[in-house]
Amino acid sequence: MSHNHDSEPKSNTPVIAAIVVLALVYFGLLITGRIPGPSTEVASADSHGEHADHHEDDHGDADTHEVSLDSTGHAAHGNDAAHGGGHDIPHPLAVTPFVLLLGAIAVFPLLRATEHWWESNLHRFYVAAGLAVVTLLYYFATEGQSGVTHTLDHAILGEYVPFIVLLFSLYTISGGIRIQGDLAAHPSTNCVFLLVGGVLASFVGTTGAAMLLIRPLIETNNERKHVQHTVVFFIFVVCNCGGCLLPIGDPPLFLGYLQGVSFLWTMWNLWLPWILTNAALIGIYYCWDRFIAYPRETIKDIQRDETETRPLQITGLVPNIFLLLGVILCVALLDPNKSFFGLGNPPKYLREVLQLLLVAASLAFGSNLVRHANRFNYHAIIEVAALFIGIFICMQPALAILNEKGPELGINSPNKAFWATGFLSSFLDNAPTYLVFYKTAEASYAGESFASAVANVGAEQNMLIGISLGAVFMGAMTYIGNGPNFMVRAISEEMGVKMPSFFGYMFYSAGVLLPVFALVAYLFLWSTG
Repeated sequence: MSHNHDSEPKSNTPVIAAIVVLALVYFGLLITGRIPGPSTEVASADSHGEHADHHEDDHGDADTHEVSLDSTGHAAHGNDAAHGGGHDIPHPLAVTPFVLLLGAIAVFPLLRATEHWWESNLHRFYVAAGLAVVTLLYYFATEGQSGVTHTLDHAILGEYVPFIVLLFSLYTISGGIRIQGDLAAHPSTNCVFLLVGGVLASFVGTTGAAMLLIRPLIETNNERKHVQHTVVFFIFVVCNCGGCLLPIGDPPLFLGYLQGVSFLWTMWNLWLPWILTNAALIGIYYCWDRFIAYPRETIKDIQRDETETRPLQITGLVPNIFLLLGVILCVALLDPNKSFFGLGNPPKYLREVLQLLLVAASLAFGSNLVRHANRFNYHAIIEVAALFIGIFICMQPALAILNEKGPELGINSPNKAFWATGFLSSFLDNAPTYLVFYKTAEASYAGESFASAVANVGAEQNMLIGISLGAVFMGAMTYIGNGPNFMVRAISEEMGVKMPSFFGYMFYSAGVLLPVFALVAYLFLWSTG
């Protein structure tokens, strides 16, 4: 299952140089005042996780209009957190480019005429960018230049840049850590990988945990032929369902933290569903692998697997484990719309620039031999970047419609919130979907602070439990539900594992995940009405 790779590690100098130049330009603009520095005003509401109405807008100027937050904490004017107030609700046909992009991702790998063409990240970018241009032309036709500017500002600068920089940082730094060895690929061994990854996902993020463990998992199963289902369950657990104990585990929960939800709220309120869901998935996997897949392996392959073993070793922890911690701290502490320990708001994009500098440190001071042994390259993250730039732009009309019509959907119970948030999180980015339903629940709350109310046992807490579980868990339903899903798929195929198509993956997810999620909803949400 091995692929040909260069005998010598490639130089990291071009990437390091590009990051250093970008950082120098950024800090030069910051010093000269072209990028707003930290705000000296700290609204008293910030202590409760709320934001003042006179926050800086997306361009850093003082704004006297009412603001709400988008999916990354950026300000969006008026009442529309998804597409800015003062803008007309998009026509339903405006979601056509988004539907076509999903169709291309699902169908092009299956068609003989396009399957090889689609393997090129440049060709994926052509399709994604072309449909994004159609969406921008719609906004230009209906709202003029301001509509295009606002959409780009919101979708690219507000959402895509923080999203892709975070994924790139976790992907690249974790690529410098190697967990090597070749254990006997028993069903129980693979279950241990899933369990460890499911725990790590909440503490280093789903992307970090997935990038650390996917290569050693595949190498452990290198002698086996039936591996596809193992990677699929890895996506279920490590890339998604394991990440709901802390806000740093998955982007939707981090948005809740930015809105004022306590950092440990997820731990205290979601641990039982977390245990049940991941235990059920790992149990199903064990039965599948033990009684269906493992018996289908040939005697020769089983003998090779049992004899060609090596103990696990971890290399590259220093400095990369500390750099990963630095990325997590950047995300947690440097939100440009929240005060930094009472000292004012960090400058825009300081968070992203520091994350990139941590990447440069990893490339400069980490072992290049470790990356080479990991078969590290940028193909997987480029695939995500190429597709998601189109997804983030094309999904803006859908999010705007959802934001406007959300209160009319009758999502008035935790169970309904779970399924509605989850269904949309399967096809839209789960972070803005979470925020739309959070704002919908907040709008129906008559008290002073919805974020404070969810700390108490009651209807508000139960609604947020439903929204949170739906956004995190059902990101596993499709390849595009969460960023790490795509990266794990790309790495697995590079390492010789034939992964299912878009629809083939959904066959797995519908058959395995939906019954588990139905059980979770029944036990934890149905009776909370």
